[in-house]
Amino acid sequence: MVHARQSEGCAMEFFDRVHDDHRAFIAKQPVFFVATAAEGTRINCSPKGMDSFRILDDATVAYLDLGGSGNETQAHLAADGRITIMFCAFDNPALILRIYGRGRAVLPQDEGFAPLAAHFDLLPGTRQIFVIDVDSLQTSCGWGVPRMTIENERRTLVKYHAQQKPEAYLATMATRTQSIDGLPVRPQTEVVA
Repeated sequence: MVHARQSEGCAMEFFDRVHDDHRAFIAKQPVFFVATAAEGTRINCSPKGMDSFRILDDATVAYLDLGGSGNETQAHLAADGRITIMFCAFDNPALILRIYGRGRAVLPQDEGFAPLAAHFDLLPGTRQIFVIDVDSLQTSCGWGVPRMTIENERRTLVKYHAQQKPEAYLATMATRTQSIDGLPVRPQTEVVA
């Protein structure tokens, strides 16, 4: 199903599943943005990269998440479930693609992690995989997004995690049991990469 709305030449369309042209566009993008929230919390928006996004089927997507400074996405999804993922072209043709859905975290210790992990090249610091059931997709013109070129992928986070001993990494993860707004977070208990 496609719904289109046009405003002064800039068309917006809604889709109920991932189409082949969406797959091709997503595959070309070096970065995507993830937004979540739960009642009474701050809205979280995080940039992601490192070839960490996968389309599992036309109604399911997933991304690999590495340990970082916080775990707001996991906390928000456990409390609310809603998630928006945005891709935008920084080259031509201009386009913005948003995926609206409901997500969940699958940690290395969870049943079902191994089959999901097979879709990714696991990286040092792999903390969880977020699986998103797609409610809808929206495309829009993206004419307001600047044209930029990517110089290279930052490897700092992967290098940082690669230098850590698994016991020290898990000890750190064990202390991260709350979001910045006090929502519960399930800590990782197994190291996979």
